[in-house]
Amino acid sequence: MSVFDEDLFLRGLAQRKNTLGPEYVEKNLAAADEFSRPFQEAMTAWCWGFGWGDSVIDAKTRSMMNLSMIGALGKMHEWELHCQGAINNGVTKEELRAIIHVIGIYCGVPQAVECFRVARKVIEDNDM
Repeated sequence: MSVFDEDLFLRGLAQRKNTLGPEYVEKNLAAADEFSRPFQEAMTAWCWGFGWGDSVIDAKTRSMMNLSMIGALGKMHEWELHCQGAINNGVTKEELRAIIHVIGIYCGVPQAVECFRVARKVIEDNDM
């Protein structure tokens, strides 16, 4: 029995590419093998198709929410990726700073310091 929903996958694929960039997404999908492909497909359908696929919350707000949650979890590789995605979705340098301030308040100063370190790199890479 397959749980794969092609429509949800295609909707998710479009949103994933819009946020993270087509090159990044295509590279990840191309690198998927028999072992990891089912996860890539399910994650694209579930996270990006279901989670991001409606119009209730705009992409910029979802990016801001993601940065807060991923920052709270301390998953800095993903935080860097979603920091770039947030910029792609219109999040400003000032908004990034405010998000990190909230992370510092609720998750601690060391986590905010780490977020600032990563954000600075992404900001510089984007000439902001």
